[in-house]
Amino acid sequence: MTGRVQASAGDLLELVRSRRAVTRGALQQATGLSRATVGQRLDRLFRAGWLREGAGGPVGSPLGGRPSITLEFDDEHAVVLAADLDTRHARAAVLSLSGEILTEHSGTLVVEDGPDAVLGELGRWFAELLAKTGNGAEAVCGVGLAVPGPVDTETGRVVQPPIMPGWDGYDIRGRLARALTGHAGATGVPVLVDNDANLMAYGEQRVGYPDCSAFVLVKVSTGIGAGVVVDGSVFRGVDGGAGDIGHIRVPEGAEALCRCGAYGCLAAVASGGAVARRLAEAGVPAASGSDVRDLLASGHPEAVGLAREAGRRVGDVLATVVTLLNPGVLMIAGDLAGTPFLTGVRELLYQRALPRSTAHLDVVTARLGERAALVGAGAMVVEHLYKPERAEERLRALGV
Repeated sequence: MTGRVQASAGDLLELVRSRRAVTRGALQQATGLSRATVGQRLDRLFRAGWLREGAGGPVGSPLGGRPSITLEFDDEHAVVLAADLDTRHARAAVLSLSGEILTEHSGTLVVEDGPDAVLGELGRWFAELLAKTGNGAEAVCGVGLAVPGPVDTETGRVVQPPIMPGWDGYDIRGRLARALTGHAGATGVPVLVDNDANLMAYGEQRVGYPDCSAFVLVKVSTGIGAGVVVDGSVFRGVDGGAGDIGHIRVPEGAEALCRCGAYGCLAAVASGGAVARRLAEAGVPAASGSDVRDLLASGHPEAVGLAREAGRRVGDVLATVVTLLNPGVLMIAGDLAGTPFLTGVRELLYQRALPRSTAHLDVVTARLGERAALVGAGAMVVEHLYKPERAEERLRALGV
């Protein structure tokens, strides 16, 4: 940004938030702006409540003098609402702008009940969570929603989701905004929507692996999906379809009918739903990936064997993914993300992938667990609202 005399208040905020420049002098140096102009632009950020002064920094001159006052992003001036929808279960939370979960709620919410009912109920959950934190509607700066299907992030609509009947093309943003107004009195709050695996990957990478330039997360629950983070940004493809590995065709699945309507998809033979179906056929009560997770936790021998077999099938596909993307971290998450499944993945992955592709690869399980998508959704909202161009628009709207 050096020499960018046109650097806006939003640009200065970005420098402070990223810790690249945290004093007035450092901001002058980074932008080429005069001291007076930096002061004027910082004043707008202070009046908006977005910046605060921190402790004094080290003395910058060998001649001594007063320490420089550091600048900090004030993460207490607003909150973010986030929710993560699975096929039969959901989790919602209020987060600080720094990603701390202030309060959360989880419960049964069935996507097959349709978007109107599900999003209406989420609005009620959000209102109750805000009341628990003592925040009013005016404190909410944005909402992030993770859904188990491919999303066109420009419109926030899911596109032909195999496990979300009735949601294709639905105006999720508009309905959730209306639910938030009806239950919590919040108006004009932006709503952002993305695929759950994308947001899980984003949350896990930011919290646990911020220096990893190529990060892949695979979620294996009722379905199978992957999120890819490259150089700190989610890679979505041209229209949000990147990472949909559950619908790669596999030879052993030729006779298996997938919920997308095709035969032979990986999800039809190796997802939590597929394992649950095989267990049910063997007389073991299981209807979903979460049921399989419970059986695995209790050490059920048939569930353990099928989970390992599913892991091998997924590992075979991931050998191609790893060869193509050369990630530093491959994270396994979701209902099946335990030792049996991970063992199966490693068996086939290291057998099929080139040694060059796996030489610097860490294959791990999730750190944030069920909170990963919430953290990722919150981060998505904050990054959207405080990026330089959007920050400038919001400052003008605030009249500062």
